[in-house]
Amino acid sequence: MKFFHLSDLHIGKQLHNYDLKENQQAVFAQIVREARERRPDAVLICGDIFDHAVPSGESYAVFDKFLQDLSAITPPIPVLAIAGNHDNAKRLGYASSFLEKHQIYLSVSPPAQPEEHLKKIVLSDAHGEVDFYLLPFLKPGYVRHLFAEGEVRSYEDAVRKILERENINERRRNVLLSHQFYTNGGQEPERCESEQLALSLGGMENVDVSVIESFDYAALGHIHGAQMVKHPYIRYCGTPLKYSVSEERHKKSITMVTLGEKGQKATIEAIPLKPLQEVRRERGLLEEVIGRATDENCHDFISVTLTDEKEPYRPREQLEEVYDSILEIRIDNTRTRNRIREQEEGDFSMHPMELFRSFYQEMQGMPLTAEEEALLERILDEREGEGV
Repeated sequence: MKFFHLSDLHIGKQLHNYDLKENQQAVFAQIVREARERRPDAVLICGDIFDHAVPSGESYAVFDKFLQDLSAITPPIPVLAIAGNHDNAKRLGYASSFLEKHQIYLSVSPPAQPEEHLKKIVLSDAHGEVDFYLLPFLKPGYVRHLFAEGEVRSYEDAVRKILERENINERRRNVLLSHQFYTNGGQEPERCESEQLALSLGGMENVDVSVIESFDYAALGHIHGAQMVKHPYIRYCGTPLKYSVSEERHKKSITMVTLGEKGQKATIEAIPLKPLQEVRRERGLLEEVIGRATDENCHDFISVTLTDEKEPYRPREQLEEVYDSILEIRIDNTRTRNRIREQEEGDFSMHPMELFRSFYQEMQGMPLTAEEEALLERILDEREGEGV
């Protein structure tokens, strides 16, 4: 049984106000080409299909095109997808009955009634049947009413109790699709700045990996960097694109998994994905950063850190002459380091307006306009009036 493991498409996401639609469409087209060439038995999408709970019409169109292109492959390849914490269950689940006629299976909510169970899709290969269990993102409150009082107090309790209800036959090959924050004995997977997990005090959102170790493969979503959790067969596949500067060194890919007979280790292969625009950092003197621009890299999304001791003339304008997509400009020199040290030592004498004015000048290489100053003053006045 061979399948593609994808997650965290985040359709509709922006990167520092840059639209990623074309980059997403390009990487989805690569996935379709790989599916057409490698002929997986299924494509798994493990949550956070959209970046917002209320996706734009354009975002729906991008996802619809992706599904249509996958469905056009003959013979058809089943698509199994679950909702993540960014997804709106009702919106994502719309027309799910119709989609199943085209072998596109969506699970957007955990069981809500005692008679309900996880959606299970059974697929077959030369070694027999494989059971795919679709477990969308859940919180304890979503399922607490299904169990006796006090049995579900944490995310780990919720996942464990829901899986126990399924009476999973461990003599069969079983695959789990899940979108939760799994840890190994409290050891967290590597995370990046773009992941807003907002963990509860005491690590209540953690689910220990022991809860899902009995599966032959656990296809996980929620973490943006591809990595295993304790075992190679329990894996986050990561995002298909870099969604923050902190993901600069990630190697984005399709995770292709091959299951043999029951008891055999899964074979895992990473199929590289290439974006239209890379995400990377540039650091150095303004002249050096400008000098490193080439025809190949000038279209990348770049975060620039300038180290000039003497403030250069209109740095943003100079950079924009050679780089198309500047995410941010930071200044790191003796002056800024001293200012940071003063702030850390408790120098709060400056008015918020002065602080922001100085910060903006350092970051953007230009002063606030009169219109921006007026807007900021109005916001500060409103906040002071609220007693904040």
